[in-house]
Amino acid sequence: MNNFFVYVLYSESFNRFYIGLNSLSVKERLENHIAKKYSKFNFTQKASDWTLFHFIECDSLSQARNIELHIKRMKSAFYIQNLKKYPEIAAKLQVKYKGN
Repeated sequence: MNNFFVYVLYSESFNRFYIGLNSLSVKERLENHIAKKYSKFNFTQKASDWTLFHFIECDSLSQARNIELHIKRMKSAFYIQNLKKYPEIAAKLQVKYKGN
């Protein structure tokens, strides 16, 4: 079974978050963003100081995609900070989108 992750990167120079999903290790994904291995149109190409802010482990690609979209729809740095501060929020999202 593959593990999937929703991850949140933070750039201090941009004071912005980036939300993505992957099936690689979170560390490997972060290294790829920093090394600019993705399309020149990828938002993360604009900064070099990305750090891993938070991640959520998911059971399936579908669950990861739904959680990623949920977080993006919130359009809120405050919500993202609360995801890290209050693990029960992520747990509720994992339950809500399990099997979707």
